Amino acid sequence: MASMTLRDVQKSYETVEVLRDINLDIADGEFVVFVGPSGCGKSTLLRMIAGLEEITGGELKIGDARMNDVPASKRGIAMVFQSYALYPHMTLYNNMAFGLKIAGKSKEEIDVAVKRAAKILHIDHLLDRKPKALSGGQRQRVAIGRAITREPAVFLFDEPLSNLDAALRVKMRLEFAKLHDDLKTTMIYVTHDQVEAMTLADKIVVLSAGRIEQVGSPHTLYHHPANRFVAGFIGSPKMNFIEGEVAAIGPDHIVVKLAGGQQTAAVDGTGLNVGDKVTLGIRPEHLAVDPAGQFQATVTAQESLGDHAFVYASYAGAQEGLILRVPDEDEYVTGSAIRLSADPNRCHVFNAEGLACPRTRMLAAA
Repeated sequence: MASMTLRDVQKSYETVEVLRDINLDIADGEFVVFVGPSGCGKSTLLRMIAGLEEITGGELKIGDARMNDVPASKRGIAMVFQSYALYPHMTLYNNMAFGLKIAGKSKEEIDVAVKRAAKILHIDHLLDRKPKALSGGQRQRVAIGRAITREPAVFLFDEPLSNLDAALRVKMRLEFAKLHDDLKTTMIYVTHDQVEAMTLADKIVVLSAGRIEQVGSPHTLYHHPANRFVAGFIGSPKMNFIEGEVAAIGPDHIVVKLAGGQQTAAVDGTGLNVGDKVTLGIRPEHLAVDPAGQFQATVTAQESLGDHAFVYASYAGAQEGLILRVPDEDEYVTGSAIRLSADPNRCHVFNAEGLACPRTRMLAAA
């Protein structure tokens, strides 16, 4: 196992800057997920760690060793790609053993390593089969097993579940979590799927346009996003954003004036002034239908998901509309008016630059 440190890491292709000012500490045995929209640089960053892309500037260390100029084969890293990249003419056993054979390991060492990896991944009964006889999930396990046999200090995963169907993705997420518990090895996992990030990670790194927006636990990023980008990216459906302005500032809260009403938010208003433009953020599960609510919206649609439903509504202060989570048995007619409210302790406020105002009360884990 190994820790990892990135300091002022940059990546450019000629004049095009892809990554900049990447500063990150990854602890020994930690499960870290890089997440962000397409083109944000998360896969490029993973490939730089692997040694498949040159580091333009800054420093990468694994443990205490500087890795900038160390070839990929010498970094003690195993990488699993989106594509399984299995040899179709080889059995599972030989697919998993191939890298060890190339490395000059003895037959005994190879046999022990392959059977150990296969047992961890519950594919030990399939070792004599070829890839064409396997399901997508089983093929992905073989690719992971091939990495396990190398006993790397760090595992790298580049969107390993993106080729699988929805049900299998859920199952494989649980497999990854168990794998990390079993191996206790440092793992770095890239995905654009925030559900994977939230369910797997000890630490999430949110990237946007080549820079790190925020690093923290899933709980921290969900309840205490550093800025509007993170608040809108983490969570499904995403956070509601309502434009307003500061109406009053108290010692532990501010009052935001909205279209047709106002909302108190338990945040630190330091740096704000009455009249400043701000954005109020409320997650769908924290927005409630309330006959005495401060502001009125119009229902545009309802989406039933079995145990609950999402109501979509238009509101003058929300350019993209509002989404609220309601019990599935509650029905709202399209075009009807509803009044809404929110608990001040569940509200977020972002200043004109999109930075979050610190919340004044910590929330218990969801």
